[in-house]
Amino acid sequence: MPKKALESLTESMFYVLMAFCRGPLCGIEAAQFIQRKTAGRINLGPATLYTILGKFEKEKYLEQIQVDGRKRTYQITQRGRDAYQEELSRLCRCVQDAQSERSD
Repeated sequence: MPKKALESLTESMFYVLMAFCRGPLCGIEAAQFIQRKTAGRINLGPATLYTILGKFEKEKYLEQIQVDGRKRTYQITQRGRDAYQEELSRLCRCVQDAQSERSD
């Protein structure tokens, strides 16, 4: 049975939503935030970043609020915040499950 669109987020998608939870950003600002936040562990190239932004705009997780030449500024929607919170909860449950299996 196929999963619903964006039923769970990739790590890159999760961090993109995290970036926009801080406020409106353009794609480059979001990528810079992610690179800083992850200490360079995640470095989104333009193709990946703009594919994610397009998916999120289509799914109404983000909305475009300003266009200045080629620079587009987006803000997160309530639907995007809900998706971020759901994924955060899912990841927390994964960590709790793993921690409960640790043998110290």
